[in-house]
Amino acid sequence: MLKVSDIIKIKIDKIVFGGEGLGYFNNFAVFVPMSVPEDELEIEIISVKKTYARGLIKKIIKASPERVDSHKFTFEDFYGCNFAMLKYESQLKYKKLMVEEVMRKIAGLDNIQINDVLASEDIYNYRNKIIEPFSVYDSKIITGFFKRKSHEVFEVDENILNSKLGNKIIKELKEILNKNKISVYDENTHRGILRNIMIRTNSNNEAMVVIIINSNKITENIKRVLLKLRDSILEIKSIYISLNSKKTNTVIGEKNILIYGEKSIKENINGIEFHISPTSFFQINVKQAKRLYDIAINFFDNIDDKYIVDAYSGTGTIGMIMAKKAKKVYAIEIVKSASEDGVKTAKENGIDNIEFINGAVEKELVTLINNNKKIDTIIFDPPRKGLETSIIDKVAELNLKEVVYISCNPSTFARDIKLFSEKGYSLKKLQAVDMFPQTSHVETIALIQRVF
Repeated sequence: MLKVSDIIKIKIDKIVFGGEGLGYFNNFAVFVPMSVPEDELEIEIISVKKTYARGLIKKIIKASPERVDSHKFTFEDFYGCNFAMLKYESQLKYKKLMVEEVMRKIAGLDNIQINDVLASEDIYNYRNKIIEPFSVYDSKIITGFFKRKSHEVFEVDENILNSKLGNKIIKELKEILNKNKISVYDENTHRGILRNIMIRTNSNNEAMVVIIINSNKITENIKRVLLKLRDSILEIKSIYISLNSKKTNTVIGEKNILIYGEKSIKENINGIEFHISPTSFFQINVKQAKRLYDIAINFFDNIDDKYIVDAYSGTGTIGMIMAKKAKKVYAIEIVKSASEDGVKTAKENGIDNIEFINGAVEKELVTLINNNKKIDTIIFDPPRKGLETSIIDKVAELNLKEVVYISCNPSTFARDIKLFSEKGYSLKKLQAVDMFPQTSHVETIALIQRVF
């Protein structure tokens, strides 16, 4: 029987949903993060449960041909990216298999075979938003990622997912900070100033810098550092100081003070100009987001005549794109600032057939129906937990012919597809999209139609 700290040899058979490799030791399942099918490994067992164990790689005995590097194997080696050890075509292959597996196991669709995952044009440096915590290492101020399952920060020479401009700014900022010795926040003692750095960039290579500090007022030395940063990097169009003196894991403070430049930077999607502020919800990988939205819109039949509900609309990105074609869009979102951003964007872009409704989807959908508003179809883009059963019941009650469902979590998506099928709906089209290369995340878009 395996126990913690045992060192064993194992061959990896497959990658399971969630992105970990699975192998067997004397017929006992062992999950190994950062492992690849066909890897032969020496691992150390870190936990043992009734039916499975977990282990970390100590050494690669024989590397899988799908590996990018046979000498690197830790989470930290790959900059905190849990799929970066795989060649890109293999990442896509396993994402496809993961989606098929949950659709079989959870949705009960035994014979499902999906199209290839839509690859991302950029597989590195695609993120337009990054947040890194500050820490001190070797009496130097660093930023980086938290080590797996800990709050210890490790530094990387370059964040492989951050935009190139974002990386340039972080590098320069650290150099300035280390010359100006400013204290770094310690979450155990709740002392020190520097908490996090957030950088947002757009397709025009412009940046917004937000520095989060443990204070309830702006300190002059931080302001001075940031203005020095602006002088070094001309692409910076906006600088905020965010005040967060709470003992919390929430990064952004309640007060964000603009100390330089524009209130927001802009991003253009399908001819619509979106404002991005420190707290805006916005797709991380814009090129892929455009493709995702186009697929979703093409799933609708005769969109020109339709009254559509955009449920969990965020700032209404997809709602506004649809509004350019549809008769009318109702965008429902629970976060007030996101709805307000949407109203502003629609106004600025002259889109007048979209109505923003601030509230919970479950409640506001019922209100629309009770007010006899015409609804032909709904597009869902819910959080990771998926849809409430009451919403699926409502769709069936309304006898909607079709709905489009965008999901960032294949397992809750598969569960919801099963619930839809119990209400007389079936999955007609399914496309997986790689929004986050180098990670095990995969986005799916589905067309669900009434069959009886």
